[in-house]
Amino acid sequence: MSRLGSMGARLYRGEVGYDFVGKRMLWYGVSILITITAIAGLMVQGLNMGIEFKGGVVVTTPKLSVSTEEARGTAEEISGHIPIVQELGSGGLRIQISDVTTAESAKIKSELSSELGVAKNDLNVDVVGPSWGEQIANKAWMGLGVFMVLVVVYLAIAFEWRMAVAALIALIHDLTITVGIYALVGFEVTPGTVIGLLTILGYSLYDTVVVFDGLKEASRDITKQTRWTYSEIANRSLNSTLVRSINTTVVALLPVAGLLFIGGGVLGAGMLNDISLSLFVGLAAGAYSSIFIATPLVADLKERDPQMKALKKRVLAKRAQAAQKGESADAAAPEAAEPQDDEPQDAAPAGAVVGQRRQPTRGRGKRR
Repeated sequence: MSRLGSMGARLYRGEVGYDFVGKRMLWYGVSILITITAIAGLMVQGLNMGIEFKGGVVVTTPKLSVSTEEARGTAEEISGHIPIVQELGSGGLRIQISDVTTAESAKIKSELSSELGVAKNDLNVDVVGPSWGEQIANKAWMGLGVFMVLVVVYLAIAFEWRMAVAALIALIHDLTITVGIYALVGFEVTPGTVIGLLTILGYSLYDTVVVFDGLKEASRDITKQTRWTYSEIANRSLNSTLVRSINTTVVALLPVAGLLFIGGGVLGAGMLNDISLSLFVGLAAGAYSSIFIATPLVADLKERDPQMKALKKRVLAKRAQAAQKGESADAAAPEAAEPQDDEPQDAAPAGAVVGQRRQPTRGRGKRR
């Protein structure tokens, strides 16, 4: 078994673990700092909206002997705007100029034809109006709103309202960070970016639901025992799915990283950047939020419940009682607490994951 697989098995069995929930204030602080940085970048830099949202003209040329730098200088001088020039596989150029009207596009076509030495009929000109991008943005916002409402309703029914609130906060956290990174990096926002943003919401939610499902099973009949508090059960459940979350995230990030760094960076296919950056940042943020934000938030909200407060008092009282009797640390641990009358006698042993089924002990006779 590989080292990671061995570690995953030990995490699942509860033999090792990290106190994610116990250190939640640290993660909250880190998340708040990242979110503030993203919002500041968004307010200062702003988003570099693509031509689909601002309107403009796209001119495609046949194969030319002119370099992209020369074409960029020529287009900027003619239009008065900073153009985006990309070399096509056929040897031609794609010249994109934003914030120009239909009348201005005709003038730009004529002057580009003259300056680049290309016949007008050989230039393919597409004029994009800003209303089209506005319609896309409005529908995207509408789809996002419907998605958020359905997520909250589903999680409230399938789990509980606290998990729905935590998942919603985690999704907003992921969106804010991704949009802020776009502002800081300066990548162009296109319809592909919108698609990428909507895609990462589904992935982030999936990762969070997996953790919540394990937590729901682990915390069943929690008030019938005095071994663990809700936060301890949440932390054990999170550790048991940790390696699975890491593996899923890494496998998802690898092809996206190939698009972003190899396709967009090394090979120069800039059009891949708009969707690949949103996917890359969003997938990483989604994995982070499901581990460091969503589950600790659920534990925080759940610990405010009167039943959970009473349970915590009973757990701490039993541990204090065991410590006063001079019992060892293992005996005073929550796993060593005596079961209550209505608690199953074959509860999980020390080190086992809460909710994990205990294997029958060899040589034990049947109860009479």
